[in-house]
Amino acid sequence: MTLESAISELRSTLGGTRSASNWRLMTRKQLAAVREALSDERFSSWDGWLAARSGASDRERQQLLGRLTALGGGLLDRLDTDRVAAEVRRLLNDVEHYRQKMHDLVYDSVSMEIGGSE
Repeated sequence: MTLESAISELRSTLGGTRSASNWRLMTRKQLAAVREALSDERFSSWDGWLAARSGASDRERQQLLGRLTALGGGLLDRLDTDRVAAEVRRLLNDVEHYRQKMHDLVYDSVSMEIGGSE
C-alpha cells in the first residue's frame, strides 16, 4: 500500500462515526498501515547540496514512525475518542507535510539534473 492510499483510508476512518465499537480498532489498523507505508519509503542517498535536507527528512521520518507507534499502541486504552481523533489528525497532517517535503526534495534533485529554470 502506498503512503497516499494509507493516508486516504485513515482520513476516511476518522471521518466516520466515532461511536462505533470498532472505531478504535479500525483506526489502529489504519495507523499501522500508514506506519508500514512510511517505513517502506526509502530514498537513495542524496549528493551535494541535497544531503543535509535528506538527512533532516530521514530524522523527521524516524520521529513520525515513533509517534505512530506510540499513538497506535495506546489507542485501545483511551476513552475520549474526540481527543484521540484530534491527535491522529495532527499526526496525519505532520505525515502529509513530510510527504510534501519528500516530493519537493525529489523535484529539486530532478531540477538540478536537467539544469533548472535558470
